[in-house]
Amino acid sequence: MIGVELVVVFTVTLGMSGLQSLLSLLDALSQQAPLADQSVAINRPQAQLGLLNLLEQLANVLRLLSWGALGIFLLWRGGIALARIGMDRSRPWRDLAGGAGLAALIGVPGLGLYLVAHALGLSLTVQPSTLDDAWWRAPVLVLSAFGNSFAEEALVVAYLLTRLRQLGWSENRSLWLSAVLRGSYHLYQGFGGFVGNLVMGLVYGRVWQRTNRLWPLVAGHALIDVVAFVGYAALRGHVGWLP
Repeated sequence: MIGVELVVVFTVTLGMSGLQSLLSLLDALSQQAPLADQSVAINRPQAQLGLLNLLEQLANVLRLLSWGALGIFLLWRGGIALARIGMDRSRPWRDLAGGAGLAALIGVPGLGLYLVAHALGLSLTVQPSTLDDAWWRAPVLVLSAFGNSFAEEALVVAYLLTRLRQLGWSENRSLWLSAVLRGSYHLYQGFGGFVGNLVMGLVYGRVWQRTNRLWPLVAGHALIDVVAFVGYAALRGHVGWLP
């Protein structure tokens, strides 16, 4: 039953995103233009009318939150207390500080890896946001960052690694599957996106296996995405080192 549950959950969430990302990368590779000359946007307009665009962005955030909530709910319904996966509120400041440390550990080298991969032609030009300047852009980008971080860490770390423990998988084998899955749904960014998120998955997964604390991972991931989304929107067209 656990195996069937894993297949169903990831078929409708991040596993399907991984398949679609692979197809997107294959399509990019089939083009005459090299990867570095192609671009992909993470947060892009979904409607021409401003209000509808805002509602579309919020609906996407809600979908991400519901994906993460699905994994957490299934664990909770199966008798696993939230404290066992590190979702209790017993140490908020320590969790936030740990998240800031993880963001610094992953974020800066991750940016460097992306720039190197792009220069080598192994990554598309990733545009974290192409949303028009509107009063709601910054709040929506922050919500999107939290939605991404909650969905990914809840599903790919807490849910998946817990279920694999129940199936008797070794910690290292589980860690590699989690990391590869994380990398797979970033393939639409190119090979650099896959490698960077694979490394992030190895680090984040091991931290959780050692501490059983999920909130630092969510906080660290959200901080990375907030800097990327909001920072790119503010700097786009004003600095020369961004592709």
